[in-house]
Amino acid sequence: MPDTNEKRHQTRLTMDSEIAVKLAGSSEQQLGRCKTISGAGVSFITHQALPLGKAAEIHVFKSSLGPPVTAFTEIMRCTQLTTNSYEIAAAIRSIKGC
Repeated sequence: MPDTNEKRHQTRLTMDSEIAVKLAGSSEQQLGRCKTISGAGVSFITHQALPLGKAAEIHVFKSSLGPPVTAFTEIMRCTQLTTNSYEIAAAIRSIKGC
């Protein structure tokens, strides 16, 4: 039965998969860990802060939940967890190949 307290339109899947992130206009790629993904967004952990509103291409590597996914996103939130660990929330704007 659906959680009536959940206000999201898309179901979130909890993951623990490697993710690659490349900001628009940059050739530098950084790796992180994907925490959750849905049809509308993704949350992940990186070692560097990412600027709000910036476009980024992400690649979530294959996991036990499904095949790899590449998407174009917009950074919506960046929360520092530790000295060099940040939780990032990004809105998915489009899926590559769709």
